[in-house]
Amino acid sequence: MAKPLSDQIRDAVRSSKISRNRICRETEIDKGSMSKFMAGDRGLSLAALDKLAALLRLRIVVERKEG
Repeated sequence: MAKPLSDQIRDAVRSSKISRNRICRETEIDKGSMSKFMAGDRGLSLAALDKLAALLRLRIVVERKEG
């Protein structure tokens, strides 16, 4: 079974070569919000996730499961 999208994005942030300070600055995500997201304590808005995906050069694909 695939990991939840939020876990995949957290993994991408952790494995990126970009500092969290730079991520927050370039995506305009509040440092506290980013910290809580990374800890799994809260989510991010779709707008914030769009900016984060663009900065990290992520391609997000949504597919329906069979069955």
